[in-house]
Amino acid sequence: MGEETPSDPALEAGAAAARPLAVVAAAFEDISRMIDGDGEGPCDLRLAPFSSACSLVTVLFGCLGFAFKFAELEYSSKVNDLIEASKTYDTLSSILEHDIANDSVRKQGSHSRNLRRVRLGLDLIKALFEQYLSSSDCSLKEAASTAYDQVCAPFHAWTIRKAVGAGMYALPTRDQLLLRLNETDASVKKEMEKYIDSSRPVIEYIDNLFLSRNITLDW
Repeated sequence: MGEETPSDPALEAGAAAARPLAVVAAAFEDISRMIDGDGEGPCDLRLAPFSSACSLVTVLFGCLGFAFKFAELEYSSKVNDLIEASKTYDTLSSILEHDIANDSVRKQGSHSRNLRRVRLGLDLIKALFEQYLSSSDCSLKEAASTAYDQVCAPFHAWTIRKAVGAGMYALPTRDQLLLRLNETDASVKKEMEKYIDSSRPVIEYIDNLFLSRNITLDW
């Protein structure tokens, strides 16, 4: 097997800026293959490539404008924590095991809690894309409202839910979103479907990390 070609951060940043959705979709296809062990069976997911892929999703929140600013700020801070943690912990399992040993899984600021919040962010984008693709008549406001109610609202206080609801009116139109993503109707469908399909096993993997250790997901 040949040596891996070192990645060029400048080129990666340029690609993400040009077609951020396509870059995110490709990154999560890579992560889903890692979980599957490249066809050789499930394996422990390494924290560094996972947190790197998750950092790309921040751009998608930014494309949604002010309405999702709350999610962008919360999500990016949690991802940055996992990126820092990857310098110490090799896998997602290892950060959970550390927090279990220290009885800090649900503690504010713990890596495990931040992993749960990042997982919600990934699921929020997936649910939004699913709603967006459900009908050509579905506005971004309708798609985002439904996705938020499904994924995040159960974990947010009333004040946050109210602020999010008010901000939904500032969401871009479907055409404006296409411009921000630098996609067409045809290409955005393709890339959204890629993200939906590849993020699903990643989300399930994270959930199973907790459930397999008898940790519920209602927090």
